[in-house]
Amino acid sequence: MTWIHLLILALVQGLTEFLPISSSAHLILPAQILGWEDQGALIDLMAHFGSLFAVLAYFRKDVAGILTGLVELLSRKLTQNSMLALNLILATPPTLIFGATLKFTGVYDMIRSPLIIAFTTIFFGILLWLADLWGKQEKTTEDLTWKGAIGLGLAQAIAIIPGTSRSGITMTAARAMGMTRIESARFSMLMSLPVIGAGGLFAFLELATQDAGTGPAHATLSAGLTVATLSFLVAYATISLFMKYVPKIGMFPFMVYRLALGGVLLLWIVNAG
Repeated sequence: MTWIHLLILALVQGLTEFLPISSSAHLILPAQILGWEDQGALIDLMAHFGSLFAVLAYFRKDVAGILTGLVELLSRKLTQNSMLALNLILATPPTLIFGATLKFTGVYDMIRSPLIIAFTTIFFGILLWLADLWGKQEKTTEDLTWKGAIGLGLAQAIAIIPGTSRSGITMTAARAMGMTRIESARFSMLMSLPVIGAGGLFAFLELATQDAGTGPAHATLSAGLTVATLSFLVAYATISLFMKYVPKIGMFPFMVYRLALGGVLLLWIVNAG
């Protein structure tokens, strides 16, 4: 893989992972449109892995609270931190199970297509805007029940389908539950920690143990670490800006972008024959 390919992937991932516009879709599209060999799911996961550390850095106080909450859970203490930790635990299994199923059955590689991305980008973009338009803004992360956490976990699982957007669909579900925009974004990003962590660790081990020159686009551990580092830098800046402006601008601009992207993709598919 060339440096320009890795740089574009890192920029795309860092800019789109925590915006409700689907980073997975944007990671797939450069190869499709520019005629490059698809970098494959492992490099995609390493790009996500870099953005994971951006969340850890930005939400370091929340992360410290979650770790404290895990200890309190083991001690059977019910506190604000332990409830946050429990909700994150409950929200994680659906995505891991669904993701592993698609990966090991080969279905995930089959659905990495521009046509699927176009339709999911448009459909879930409209759903995001409607939830933001009609949802109340009265609940915080601390108000989330275990049932709500499981519901958000099921929503996150659907995001494995390219074009859906993990942050987008979880914020859609959170807004539909009445969580504020800032709290929807906050819990959505915290939800990403175990899921992206598991995927990134899997990709790291796969790249570290595979034979040289094998895998899509000759993906290597060096390429994976490079894209992860660059992704971290871009993602941290993106998170900072998004958390500052999302309460003011809402989800409408992202819906418009998704409609435009989906429309352009459909036109490109038609013209490409």
